[in-house]
Amino acid sequence: MPAARSSRRPPRRRPLTLGPYLLIAPAVLGMLYLLLYPFGRALLISFQDFRLRELIRGHAEFVGLRNYQTLWADPRFWAVVRRTFLFMAVNVITIVILSTLVALMIERLGRTGRAVVLSSLVLVWAVPVVAATTVFQWLFHSEFGIVNETLTDLGFTSFEGYTWFADGSAAFTILVVLIVWQSVPFAAITLYSALTTVPEELYESARLDGAGALRIFRSVTFPLVRPIFMLVVSLEVIWTFKAFVQIWVMTRGGPGDATTILPVYAVQTALANQRYDLGSAASMVTVLLMSGVLVLYFRQLFRQEGEHL
Repeated sequence: MPAARSSRRPPRRRPLTLGPYLLIAPAVLGMLYLLLYPFGRALLISFQDFRLRELIRGHAEFVGLRNYQTLWADPRFWAVVRRTFLFMAVNVITIVILSTLVALMIERLGRTGRAVVLSSLVLVWAVPVVAATTVFQWLFHSEFGIVNETLTDLGFTSFEGYTWFADGSAAFTILVVLIVWQSVPFAAITLYSALTTVPEELYESARLDGAGALRIFRSVTFPLVRPIFMLVVSLEVIWTFKAFVQIWVMTRGGPGDATTILPVYAVQTALANQRYDLGSAASMVTVLLMSGVLVLYFRQLFRQEGEHL
């Protein structure tokens, strides 16, 4: 007996409508314009002889890679590059370690303690960058700063009237403390949210097997939250590599070049020397170096994941 034909008709495909795409098109186009146009303009200027006269007249000569060759031959540029990598490494390592410890602490707190700590982190995170930088300037002020006054009261009389921002190492350290203080809240809250997704049964099984806290974190916690760690590290690399506002407001790269990193060097070159071409070239080098660091980091991380599979 032949099988009865089904009376159900196949579902009709909905015709492709452009309505939703047209609704989001203005926002997408505006975002692309705000992101791509400045980048493209800076890239173009980096290949031109673009100074104050060209800025006013609107015509610039194409010079190819001459600006990059000038940077390549500048010893100060390479000193700034080394300082930038040092600044990035110190900040990122400190932020990740402190954020991990804070996230683990929050996970073990009770409901009230967790709410207090999370609220405090959010409040710190919400402080505007310029306001926080100004507060740190006053904290370390040579005459009216509470840091000098506290150290002097504790018996460290050498810190009476001490000018922190006239010492390159001290200014560098203060900037690291400021950026770490501003960055830890976001990283800690993000890592804590990842830790809450780890099943409690895995912890209990590891404890029954005799694993200690460090072994549990290395063998249970970290493999499960590795993608979030990747996200946090990559974001912190980007944010610290291009740190500018804190340095410019607090020290403007000084004393000397002690706190000058690539973004500050680019602005100094463009504004102080009116060499907008060299400043744009330095900005492009910053983008390339930052991208290279992220590519190497992700490549190594994915290679380690492949070895564990």
